[in-house]
Amino acid sequence: MLVNPSNSELATAAGITGEPLSGSMFDLLVIGAGPAGLAAAVYGATEGLSTAVVDALAAGGQVSTTSRIENYLGFPAGISGTEFGERAQLQAQRLGAEMFVPHTAVSLSHHDGYFDIVLEDGADLLGKAVIIATGVSYRRLEVTGIEKFEGVGVFYSPADADHVEAGDPVVIVGGANSAGQAATALAASGHPVHLLVRGHGLAETMSTYLLDRIEHDPRITVHTETVVASVHGDRQLKSVVIEERSSREQTEVPTHYLFVMIGAEPRTAWLGDAVLRDRRGFIPTGDEIPAAALSDNDWAAAERGPYLLETSLPGVFAVGDVRANSVKRVAAAVGEGSMAVRFAQQYLPQLAS
Repeated sequence: MLVNPSNSELATAAGITGEPLSGSMFDLLVIGAGPAGLAAAVYGATEGLSTAVVDALAAGGQVSTTSRIENYLGFPAGISGTEFGERAQLQAQRLGAEMFVPHTAVSLSHHDGYFDIVLEDGADLLGKAVIIATGVSYRRLEVTGIEKFEGVGVFYSPADADHVEAGDPVVIVGGANSAGQAATALAASGHPVHLLVRGHGLAETMSTYLLDRIEHDPRITVHTETVVASVHGDRQLKSVVIEERSSREQTEVPTHYLFVMIGAEPRTAWLGDAVLRDRRGFIPTGDEIPAAALSDNDWAAAERGPYLLETSLPGVFAVGDVRANSVKRVAAAVGEGSMAVRFAQQYLPQLAS
């Protein structure tokens, strides 16, 4: 009998995942099992590095919520996000990577040339190099019943625009550049677009060039001071009810597609001060790390600057959406995961010098 078990306790009891052996040492620890983390696991294991992957939820990350990936090289008919994650996990495990899913990393520290990752149950894993691929959490709308349409009608990434059927109307929530870029791209593809903005307008939050395009595109209708009141449908989203905030007037918009682009928060709070993060919590790497952050003893001993995907702490790399100014695409995340392994291989021999 388990009373209010954690995800990791339930998974271990059900035989879904193994129990991490506290104090185990690995050449490479990968934190996060999205496309970037799974790619790092595959390439790390391929290169003969003892590799372990830790993820708090499940293999696949955000991509698992995508009903179909249409633009990934080598899959002309597309592939579901769930299947993509499952295949990548099986591939990593077949090559020898150990998967600890679901287990949550709660801290990272550096001792005597190795890194110590503490898990929520108190166990710790030791690594000679670490790749952080924890991704982001997209901010969600507080609308009753919206969760049942996530991934099949409600999306949080512009990459999912590939799923939209030709000519279908689309509702986009958000007033920043990501929302504007999605609106102009979908309108250019022939879709009527309803852009919902909670504030008085777009001028304060969106670049001028996007504002100009939106204002001159008859296919885009901007609804200021407007929010989503409710969503309707059975197995598929059928309509979105929008509400003007001051008058409380509601309008039902028929649509199968609702894009929520109100920001994302990187999953980096667990890192504390272990690595430098920007004001939004994303991790700068390579040349984007301020010079002041490279003046400590760790970098003086390294006698080099950080590699392209390396963080402010030598031997720790950041890939995918959690990295500052990353490209929010599955292919880019996979590429970064594989590249980080190459940089880790360059770092590891330095431990003995």
